[in-house]
Amino acid sequence: MDTLIGLKRSHSCTEVTTAHEGQEVVLCGWVSRRRDHGGLIFIDLRDRSGIMQVVFSPDHDLEAFKKAEGVRSEYVLAVKGTVQLRDAATINPHLPTGKLEVYGAELRILNAANTPPFYIQDNIDVDENVRLRYRYLDLRRPEMQYNLMLRHKVTKIMRDFFDSKGFCEIETPMLAKSSPEGARDYLVPSRVNPGKFYALPQSPQLFKQMLMVAGMEKYFQIVRCFRDEDLRADRQPEFTQLDVEMSFIDRDEILNIMEGLVSTLFEKCVDAKISTPLLRLSYDDAMARFGSDKPDMRFGMELIDISDNVRGSNFKVFDNILAAGGQVKAINVKGYAAIPRRELDGLVDYVATYGAKGLAWICYTEEGIKSPIAKFFAPEVLDAIGKTAQAETGDLLLMVADKPAVVAAALGQLRLEMARRRDLIDPNKLSFLWVVDFPMFEYNEEEKRYVAMHHPFTSPRDEDIPYLTTGELGKIKAKAYDMVLNGTEIGGGSLRIYSRDLQEKIFGAIGLSKEEAVEKFGYLLEAFEFGTPPHGGIAFGLDRLVMIMAKRSSIRDVIAFPKTQSAIDPMTQAPSTVADKQLRELSIRTSLLAKKK
Repeated sequence: MDTLIGLKRSHSCTEVTTAHEGQEVVLCGWVSRRRDHGGLIFIDLRDRSGIMQVVFSPDHDLEAFKKAEGVRSEYVLAVKGTVQLRDAATINPHLPTGKLEVYGAELRILNAANTPPFYIQDNIDVDENVRLRYRYLDLRRPEMQYNLMLRHKVTKIMRDFFDSKGFCEIETPMLAKSSPEGARDYLVPSRVNPGKFYALPQSPQLFKQMLMVAGMEKYFQIVRCFRDEDLRADRQPEFTQLDVEMSFIDRDEILNIMEGLVSTLFEKCVDAKISTPLLRLSYDDAMARFGSDKPDMRFGMELIDISDNVRGSNFKVFDNILAAGGQVKAINVKGYAAIPRRELDGLVDYVATYGAKGLAWICYTEEGIKSPIAKFFAPEVLDAIGKTAQAETGDLLLMVADKPAVVAAALGQLRLEMARRRDLIDPNKLSFLWVVDFPMFEYNEEEKRYVAMHHPFTSPRDEDIPYLTTGELGKIKAKAYDMVLNGTEIGGGSLRIYSRDLQEKIFGAIGLSKEEAVEKFGYLLEAFEFGTPPHGGIAFGLDRLVMIMAKRSSIRDVIAFPKTQSAIDPMTQAPSTVADKQLRELSIRTSLLAKKK
């Protein structure tokens, strides 16, 4: 094996330009591809910047040519050679360096490589677990390196943006106190305090509020957070968020600053212009029109309330649901009346996943209406339904009747599914909006109590505070807001409570006694007695944001070393068991350890 001594890299592959013609350069990188044409050997040398074609000829340098004969894919090389222009017929228009090649005069093999388990190239069809098992190879692929470089650029611009506006980046603790609300905490046992545990922070929420009490006024942080929750494509046990908090601010100022941030990010990172101010939609409108508090606005197909049209009809299924306070809503899938019956039956199973007990449908065909429920309705009722739904010949109406929450969930998801099947979603379109005026509380059927929809430190609207006294918690709206992009929540925040009295009332509303509130949040309540300014903020999911910017479908593609949906790292095999000695040092005895005894 050769060394790099005396052969120091002079350029990255894409730093070499036509201005270097005739000059000697030294390149270092990996063998992306090797082609032996008998008298000539061509090697595509790859580094992080791109690829350069290197030519080895026995006439140019016999020793280098002989070494090149033994080179294989993913070998690490250092090459000294002369830059030349390619012949017109051999120019590669798909590469930035496609007009150039380097004639190798010296070759050093810095390291050999085994045959990789998959090709180091873009658009590979490989099981994700294999990619994660060999993540160091997966990250060599250009598209993955682009994702990480994009992430770097995003965080760099974030820091510059907030610095220009007088914000201060401040780190907050990773070892904190467990919170009783929200997702499950990851717990860390304390060796020096046996039987006690730290919690890894789900977010720096209380710490950033403390910084406002401390008079910092403008804080931000790009911070690692942890949640022990069920995973999916846009969730990881450890994730990164942009955390922001400000004092003496109102909602409109926060929203305007954040609009400036995303406009700057998308213009500088992906050359996309964002039109501001962004659309603002109330939570109630979002749920009524799209069945979601994070609606995808890149297409129409809004939910249509046909409750009044079918009320009092002879169809008892609808009548009974409406009498019980439910509703009947529909979506109009334009031009899909010819849907196969088998697919319709599959849609019934699809909405059942979201709690719906059935799915009714009407096809508007050239021959007239086709529907198994049409016989239950008078012609004028069918006409009214069609008019309300703006149905035309060729359209398909899909209807769900149930409790409002079930209708929203089932029909909202069905709307997205039908848009995917009908290819209605433009992948290149960016549709931003704010969803505002969220409910302060939501009722937890399992626990039979109200819980905070966002978190219990969110401020209720001033005009709704009296409902705390009357117990009408369902009527209270919060000073909360989410930024949504293409149907994904990328950021959320609120104006905060800054009065001890109001904070204690909110704790009481979610079932915390004064004693429990002091035990868990006493330091916050105490701080509120020392002159707390009005404040508010927001947090952006950095992983989700970069995922959308990179046009990927999973945040695992924009995180260097992610976990699987089983919260496992196939490369390092984390989590793993630890030695009994370590557990004893932490005063921990597991059920597995007990069985050994």
